Amino acid sequence: MESRRRRVPAMAPEERRAALIDATIPLLHEHGLEVSTRQIANAAGVAEGTIFGVFESKSQLVVCSVIKALDPQADLDGLAAIDRSAPLRVRVIAAAELVHQRFVERAHLMHAARKLIMVGEQDPDTVARMAADRERICAAVADVFAPDAESLRVTPARAAQLLLMFCGANTFGPYGEPGSFSGADLAALLLDGIHIKEDQPC
Repeated sequence: MESRRRRVPAMAPEERRAALIDATIPLLHEHGLEVSTRQIANAAGVAEGTIFGVFESKSQLVVCSVIKALDPQADLDGLAAIDRSAPLRVRVIAAAELVHQRFVERAHLMHAARKLIMVGEQDPDTVARMAADRERICAAVADVFAPDAESLRVTPARAAQLLLMFCGANTFGPYGEPGSFSGADLAALLLDGIHIKEDQPC
């Protein structure tokens, strides 16, 4: 016997929107932008037409879901929790591993965001919000470097950009190796470089 769809009690429009977004996010991880409104409705336990009672289109629901899934607050909290009294290398390793792990976990959603929002519909408000979120992450990573700013050859902001670029390239680039990423290796690259100094043994 076919199981009946689980029905949820009546909700206010904003609660319904939130519930549909929460149901959509895991489906985006699994199906990407090809997720159907039927799949979303089944996951949320509502009739398919209910979606269009609170969203103008599937695209609007997907955009809202991607934006919520990419909310950087958890990243910001994690970076803020790194002990600023720890040695610079320890802080950089922690920041690199946190950032890289979050990139890997949300790779599909980042691809979806670029395809749907940055290249596709290009809603100015949404694009601006995503740009602001990126700036917040960069500033939070820069703050990890900040206590040792005087000992760096570049500004903390530039150091943060380099760390983020490497994590991004390792996650999305053709030469990336996400499964073998090492925060210690990246910290060594940023802080020591790859050239053996003359007064150091080979």
